[in-house]
Amino acid sequence: MFTGIIESVGSLRYVERRGDDIRLTVASGKLDLSDVKLGDSIATNGVCLTVVKCLSDGYLADISAETVALTGFSHYQVGRAVNLEKALTPTTRLGGHMVSGHVDGIAIVKERQHRGKAIEFWLSAPKVLTRYIAHKGSITIDGVSLTVNEVNDHQFRVTIVPHTAAETTLITLKVGDSVNLEVDLIARHLERLMLYTGAKDQPNNADGVTMDLLARSGFLR
Repeated sequence: MFTGIIESVGSLRYVERRGDDIRLTVASGKLDLSDVKLGDSIATNGVCLTVVKCLSDGYLADISAETVALTGFSHYQVGRAVNLEKALTPTTRLGGHMVSGHVDGIAIVKERQHRGKAIEFWLSAPKVLTRYIAHKGSITIDGVSLTVNEVNDHQFRVTIVPHTAAETTLITLKVGDSVNLEVDLIARHLERLMLYTGAKDQPNNADGVTMDLLARSGFLR
């Protein structure tokens, strides 16, 4: 698990295509690797990757075909900057929100504008994921924990404060860029729980969460 609070900006030193899979060599920048060992997890642009080899200034990790299909890694080139975060420990401050590193899909930057010293982005998400994106809820973009400030159909707005801009890759985003998107973990599990308990005879109800289902599940009076 992760918090979405980025610890370092690294870069891709080598990208090796292995059929449908990819092996990455990641330069870790200022990330402290002294406590990282073989098999540990590091979120790389929001994707939970397993360290398969430790280097003095980086690590190697493999990306499966499933992960390649759901993320932007198929388009990443050598030299690309990536946001890095080590897996949290029981003593880590949970400054962001609970992030699994299992990316749900790709969002596209639609607008970018400055507001004061902050930067606002409008992004377009896959329609299948927009039901999990709520006003003032949490969202993870390229591994960064952000608050959703506005939702309009399948688009949503986030604000990047100066500190986040300085410590992540988000400042480089421009209109048309794609980002790795992870929706709120609790929202996904809550929907599954309600669908199962509210309609046991139809656990895969295609209608998703409805007002009727909320009422039958005890959320409405």
